[in-house]
Amino acid sequence: MNDENIRDVVREKYGLAALQVRDRRAACCGSAPSASSLSCDPITSNLYAQHETGDLPEAAVLASLGCGNPTALARLEEGQVVLDLGSGGGIDVLLSAKRVGPTGKAYGLDMTDEMLDLARDNQRKAGIENVEFLKGTLEEIPLPDGSVDVIISNCVINLAADKDRVLREAFRVLKPGGRFAVSDVVTKGEIPAAVKRSVELWVGCIAGALDEDDYAGKLRATGFTDVSVEPTRIYRVEDARDFLTSAGIDVDALGSEVDGKFRSAFIRATKPARI
Repeated sequence: MNDENIRDVVREKYGLAALQVRDRRAACCGSAPSASSLSCDPITSNLYAQHETGDLPEAAVLASLGCGNPTALARLEEGQVVLDLGSGGGIDVLLSAKRVGPTGKAYGLDMTDEMLDLARDNQRKAGIENVEFLKGTLEEIPLPDGSVDVIISNCVINLAADKDRVLREAFRVLKPGGRFAVSDVVTKGEIPAAVKRSVELWVGCIAGALDEDDYAGKLRATGFTDVSVEPTRIYRVEDARDFLTSAGIDVDALGSEVDGKFRSAFIRATKPARI
């Protein structure tokens, strides 16, 4: 598949997820587009504490498709400008806006019209003003050079076909000294070709995942420093048996080859203050 094919599949999947949330059905990263209802996989469950989401619109919580909670780990400060790459229903943007306060701003970037509509509706319901949702791709961020203090993302960069270009764009829009602080799915060790070939698993936040060492290497090659990849969850094959089976993967045949090799991680890096 080429970059545009992958982008079209991702856009279709997440557009459907947004519509399903509007029908008050929970959306999850690993569900098939043809499913009549969305059943959650272990990657997306139990990421946010009740005190974080209690006063957010229900649809923002239902539309959470991530693999971590970057807003809890990114050490956001009053007055900062934050950009969420692949903002979906807006949960991390709204949480970030609260953390940076009225003197700061939180941008959300997404390419899916249905998700942008849902996010803007959630913003209106939440009554949070220091937020702006932008339409665009991660490969072409519609913001000026050096305009952002912190970039966050939640299980989205792994979906991009051209991750090097995504990281270059992130580097471009960050201010000198700005921070890259994202949650993403990474791998450790060799992954069977059958998993890598599966489009559904790409959309489900698995097949597009980078090896954790490759991820760190790409960040350094882009110019980032202070790079770290910290695993936050390690996924066992039995936790995702139904999810993998629905994508056509023979779990019993491949179980030992994938067990424990996929993990959520918090990935940090810094744009040097002087380049």
